[in-house]
Amino acid sequence: MRALLAFALLAISFVSHADVYEELYETAGWADQRANFSDALSAAQQRYKDSLPPAVFQALVDNSNQRFASQAMDQRAQQALRSHLPEPQPALQFFQSPLGRKIVAAEVQAARREQLAQHVNGLPRMDADSNRQLLIRHLTQAIPASAAGAEVSLALAGVAADSLSQMLPGILGGGQAQTLLNSQRERLVQQIEGDLDNTLLYIYRSLSDAELEKYLQFAQSEAGKAYYQAALQALRAGLAVGVDNSAIQAQRQDQ
Repeated sequence: MRALLAFALLAISFVSHADVYEELYETAGWADQRANFSDALSAAQQRYKDSLPPAVFQALVDNSNQRFASQAMDQRAQQALRSHLPEPQPALQFFQSPLGRKIVAAEVQAARREQLAQHVNGLPRMDADSNRQLLIRHLTQAIPASAAGAEVSLALAGVAADSLSQMLPGILGGGQAQTLLNSQRERLVQQIEGDLDNTLLYIYRSLSDAELEKYLQFAQSEAGKAYYQAALQALRAGLAVGVDNSAIQAQRQDQ
């Protein structure tokens, strides 16, 4: 009886912990940002429509829709979050706070389709005093924004590479397409970092200096560092950058 009771308590504890991850995933805006990515993916697909032969374009759409299926992305990202974030409660508490919700709302809004279309030629230059500039500079060093941006860019670029790999296996076979994309990661990070301060000034323009400072305190804390390190791994897993299409198909068959 005691063994059965212990097993029951352990099972309850595991389910409760799993629910914390799911709640963190929703509260921190992951599902909303995945929807934003799906909109960006649709736009990327359409950009190729008039420049590719119909068969190649259809392969592009089929491959990208399979790779970036919403449920599969959510599952991959949540699993990575569980694997890389042993204690999710501190991050959940932060993002459940009024400030955390304000941060998430600002991030989600900045990545919406209409916002991206409005600023396709670049964001406006943001004016900020020296104190705010310093806060933003420290924030760019504390959160992996440039690395996350590079992963999204690589994932969208991979839409075309996957299709070429399938249509021309002798040229881009054996994972060469993804290898070529991964070689661009460092260049993309450097490119994003060149204007990252202004980007974050724009995204968080609704936050006061005091709120930015509190956000920075969380990002620099042990709990914040753990969350953002795990978040980057979860983003990479969700986007499946560098993962061959055959591996993604195998994962879906195993589920």
